[in-house]
Amino acid sequence: MAVPEFAAYLLPTLQAVALKSFSKTKEVIEQNARHLALDESALAQMLPSNTMRTHDNRTYWALVYLAKARLLERQSRGVYSITEKGRELLSQNPTSITPKLLRQYADFVMFSGKAQDGETRSQLLGSDSDVNEFVSTPEEQAATSFKRLRDQLCDDVLLRLKASEPRFFEEVVVKLLVAMGYGGSLVDAGRAIGQSGDGGIDGIINEDKLGLDVVYIQAKRWEGTVGRPDIQKFAGALQGKRAKKGVFITTSDFSKEAKEFVQAIESKIVLINGTQLVDYMWEHNVGVATASIYVVKKIDSDFFED
Repeated sequence: MAVPEFAAYLLPTLQAVALKSFSKTKEVIEQNARHLALDESALAQMLPSNTMRTHDNRTYWALVYLAKARLLERQSRGVYSITEKGRELLSQNPTSITPKLLRQYADFVMFSGKAQDGETRSQLLGSDSDVNEFVSTPEEQAATSFKRLRDQLCDDVLLRLKASEPRFFEEVVVKLLVAMGYGGSLVDAGRAIGQSGDGGIDGIINEDKLGLDVVYIQAKRWEGTVGRPDIQKFAGALQGKRAKKGVFITTSDFSKEAKEFVQAIESKIVLINGTQLVDYMWEHNVGVATASIYVVKKIDSDFFED
């Protein structure tokens, strides 16, 4: 069961607050869960940022939107009451609260903001069917947009890796492993990898800066799926070196049989496919650079309580 769209939370939230003189956010969250008949899987659903439950977040923003339209009034932190405007709306027995309905309230239009040419954002949004902000909350929209940009960039990075020369790909692997804390210095790691070419081993890199153990590397810029025979060859090369740790990195992917094989052998072999590779490059800033930074802030409760 999925969590309903954000718009589905507006009317139940107004009704939940109307049940009591003053309603706490936690109480509204619980009432909405009952009203929407959400099961455990729906209640466990998290935001794209994985920082908050989706149900809780949509209830919170429903309270914000209703308060901005002056249908609710915030009495204190996390405590709301219904206004005369809110009661008047409920007396009309609405089946839902739509963007068009909220735009009837001047305070909500002011909350929506204005475009540079002076038009209200609600005018620019058009009909209800075009209003994406009522499908998800502002926080969800920001996280989803960020993920879309990230995924597109990672796709572009992977395409460039696949089109690169083998030597350049090996250098990318070196820089990434060093950025992740392996190999000691970049100079030491650069000497280690790409020099072996011995029985399916492309290189050797220190597991830590002290060189207490080593990891054997296989780095392949491939298009086709890496199968079990390729992994078996690599595992055999590790045994020939009396080594127990290896990393097999490819720009493609691994077959089911290859993944099952590494789970069944004594040696520890980590498989990194193209998607995981560019994810690590993103995380450790290898081959990517920061273009813009947007900081999302929240109230410092301790500041005001002190």
